[in-house]
Amino acid sequence: MATFGLIHGAWHGAWCWERLIPELERRGHRAVAVDLPCDDPGPGIMDNARLVAGALDEAGAGDDVVVVGHSLGGIVAPVVPRLRPVRRVVFLAALIPRPGRSLGDVLASEPDATTEEFAKLPRHVGDQGSVSWDPEVAESFFYRACDPDTARWAAARLRTQYWTTSREPCPLDRWPDCELVSMVCTGDELVTPDWSRRITRDVLGLEPVELPGGHFPMLGIPAELADALVA
Repeated sequence: MATFGLIHGAWHGAWCWERLIPELERRGHRAVAVDLPCDDPGPGIMDNARLVAGALDEAGAGDDVVVVGHSLGGIVAPVVPRLRPVRRVVFLAALIPRPGRSLGDVLASEPDATTEEFAKLPRHVGDQGSVSWDPEVAESFFYRACDPDTARWAAARLRTQYWTTSREPCPLDRWPDCELVSMVCTGDELVTPDWSRRITRDVLGLEPVELPGGHFPMLGIPAELADALVA
């Protein structure tokens, strides 16, 4: 039995994994989802990684741990193995970091990482550059691959996002020694699939695992995602 440590992306919370967790449990595994303090400008990457590692330890997870970083959670996921035993790190539709560089620097040098449509969306920019969304905008863009009820439910729960973790250098000097996997969503509305494929091959030296659908497979295709994670 593996324990899956589930790390959400920008604007979200542990709630976004609520449909995936039962699917993993039906397959004989368990999962721990953590609320990262994305609406607090103070915590950095290591603070977030400590929250994840602490939740796994508190749940009694042993060495058979799979850490899944979705979207912006991809900059936290590979840091967790510095703090506790991890068997595998999965980058799920993720913004893949580079050791020693900030994500902001990476995205500035690779503007094709996110889609042009995402860049043009109207958003609310607050103090220290924080970003929040009107639910109607989020519902029609982020969750277009989900059913309407799921889209409304998710859009109503989004939080403000501060960008502290994307402004500081990745604390790694090399990739962790555990297995790495990158999952690309073929219809991703936010992270460009072609960028994900290229970075998976050129930076991680891996072939990507491809999933159908949009940026939020844990909401749109939770059973298929569970199968892929278990496989």
